[in-house]
Amino acid sequence: MRVAVFDTHAYDRESFERANRQFGHELQFYEPRLHLDTAVLARGFPVVCPFVNCRIDAPTLAQLSAGGTRLIALRAAGYNGIDLTTARALGISIVRVPAYSPHAVAEHAFALLLCLVRKIHRAHDRIRDANFSLEGLVGFDLFGKTFGIVGTGKIGKVAARIARGFGCRVLLYDIAPDDAFAATTGTEYVALDDLLETADIVSLHLPLTSESHHLINAHALRLMKESAILVNTSRGGIVDTAALLDAVKQHRLGGVALDVYELEEGVFFENLSDTGLNDDVLARLITFPNVLVTSHQGFLTQEALANIADTTLDNIRVFESGEPLHNQVP
Repeated sequence: MRVAVFDTHAYDRESFERANRQFGHELQFYEPRLHLDTAVLARGFPVVCPFVNCRIDAPTLAQLSAGGTRLIALRAAGYNGIDLTTARALGISIVRVPAYSPHAVAEHAFALLLCLVRKIHRAHDRIRDANFSLEGLVGFDLFGKTFGIVGTGKIGKVAARIARGFGCRVLLYDIAPDDAFAATTGTEYVALDDLLETADIVSLHLPLTSESHHLINAHALRLMKESAILVNTSRGGIVDTAALLDAVKQHRLGGVALDVYELEEGVFFENLSDTGLNDDVLARLITFPNVLVTSHQGFLTQEALANIADTTLDNIRVFESGEPLHNQVP
């Protein structure tokens, strides 16, 4: 099928072209994100393939439908950026990649965490200036700490196993607890407030929904220990960033590690070194030495990219053949 692939970078093209050798789809890559102003590029393409920060609202969907689009093949798990009601009304099907590599994201959470608590980022900057002093670089062991995981889907469960491997006591929270998982891993489900009050590290691993939006707000942040570390590799909108900035400014958190940000569209994945950052909240947040931010790169491993491409292109094959869409967004 003819597929318009939006918001692409070199690594997307490489993985998709490699995977497409077995599928034979006609792929057209576009650098811009998919939104109302760029939807015209998809005219004549029955399939569009957007990424996480594409904005597929009702006007965009109407434009896509008028141009002949019948399938939106997401190359991500989340679908909060799509007006599902309008898509259904227009007869546009939506498929996704529900689990491209839970290990990639969970491991990135720990990469951020270890870098932050052992102050590797600060040490690296010092060494580049030939400053080999260890003053101010005291960290702490993960062993023996209480690790709180909010959201126990595939990624959260991998994170729980990693935390157990470090010798942490692991507390879990999920709206649908998996008691069998807890029993077999030596972990424990608790109420969210109890987790926030008790945990030395709080790691977020849940989708963005109307219920989870700003789940970590001013109230939640006040419940956390002043020494606690907050890690978010899931979706930016789960954290109220303004409240987070206030907590950091008032020294009410030990540290923050983010791979996502609620206003990351137009910032993450972009090179702004020549123009500067216009987001005052993010600009202020990244000035703090106990805040570490990466640009939504948790998925960025060879294995994850291959899985994303394979699953996305197979979803398109299934749609073309008229088979049931096993990865369809409900």
